[in-house]
Amino acid sequence: MTNLIVEVSKYLMILLMAVYTYANFRFFSFQDMEKKRRVCGGQNRAMFSIHFLAYLVMYLKTGNESVKMMLIAFYVAQVVFFLCYIYMYRFLYRNVSRLLVNNTCMLLCVGFIMLTRLSLDKGLDKAVRQFVIVVISAALSWLVPYVMERVWQLYKLQWVYAGAGILVLLIVYLTGNESFGAQLSLTFGGFSVQPSEFVKLTFVLFTASMFYQSTDFKTVVTATAVAAAHVLIMVLSKDLGGALIFFITYLLMLFVATNNWFYLGAGTILGAGASVGAYQLFDHVKRRVLAWSNPWADIDNKGYQITQSLFAIGTGGWFGMGLCQGMPGKIPVVEKDFIFSAVSEEMGGIFAICVLLICLGCFIQFMMIATSMQAVFYKLIAFGLGMEYIIQVFLTVGGVTKFIPSTGVTLPFVSYGGSSILSTFILFGMIQGLYILKRNDQEELEEG
Repeated sequence: MTNLIVEVSKYLMILLMAVYTYANFRFFSFQDMEKKRRVCGGQNRAMFSIHFLAYLVMYLKTGNESVKMMLIAFYVAQVVFFLCYIYMYRFLYRNVSRLLVNNTCMLLCVGFIMLTRLSLDKGLDKAVRQFVIVVISAALSWLVPYVMERVWQLYKLQWVYAGAGILVLLIVYLTGNESFGAQLSLTFGGFSVQPSEFVKLTFVLFTASMFYQSTDFKTVVTATAVAAAHVLIMVLSKDLGGALIFFITYLLMLFVATNNWFYLGAGTILGAGASVGAYQLFDHVKRRVLAWSNPWADIDNKGYQITQSLFAIGTGGWFGMGLCQGMPGKIPVVEKDFIFSAVSEEMGGIFAICVLLICLGCFIQFMMIATSMQAVFYKLIAFGLGMEYIIQVFLTVGGVTKFIPSTGVTLPFVSYGGSSILSTFILFGMIQGLYILKRNDQEELEEG
């Protein structure tokens, strides 16, 4: 009976995920707010159903009674959190984007499911830690739209953003902890923090502030020099994934602000040259490129991680092995950089593609907000944050599928990692602030 429930649940979860994803794009076709609310309500029901089925399967597949009781308590705690997050956002901000709230919950839901499954034999340690970080981060993120609505003078602090960002990156470069060949984190009282996750936000604010005030040649040169300093320090720290996110985001923000094709072309050429230089200068970059180009040549060493990822994705096929049926634990650091492989193996290729489409739906919402904003400063913030988000998704999924060399970045809201979770919550909170600001302005115009 248990095996039948597990097998049926697998297909039900895929179907519900497909329904949720369809609603994610159907939402954009409606102008009437009431229809949009009904679509979002349907998404909530689909998400809670997937969440219930996943934890039911893990409960049935677990033989340890103490772990079963922990699963029940953990499941209930998550349900309470999701309900509070959805309804508190609506209570605090009447014009909140329900689609972004729903997508945040859906991506977190997928992350909780996979982290719980991966830590079943370890007392749910990482899953519980992630949950605590999520709760704290969500509570903090509720303040962000309030600030975005009221502090319009944020554009005057461009040198504060630049100075703070460069200083923090320098501290990481000089004293940071090394992880997989790169200096990424600082440790405070036993907690590890990855500052570059937060510098991504100040970097966008700096760039938007500069180009809001002027786009003349002198300003472009100044902004480019500061952006180059950010990127250079990250390259020296060997955080090439982060450096790539910064570089591409700045280049595209520069192009959008100036509409100058020369800047875009020159930046692309310089970026390509810098990539070749990084390959020649850094051994760990060369190892990753070699592992990407032919992982099968050294399958027990350099190519082990990517080959295990490809095996997992291939084994899962379209419909997946089912929760607790695969072996995602064989992939090194699977809960961080390679969690997409675990989703593909056990939940299936269709489910994993739906996760990507949900990320795409968030990006589309970001771009729609960017195009609707009248103030150039707000427009550039929404565009820059949206680009950082989608570039990170692309780098993560591209790395685990061998489309590009692995860059060591996480899948936002899904992967394990406190700094990534908090920074992504703040990013979404900033976008929510802009959306609420726009909706409030629209209502005032309609009433006037």
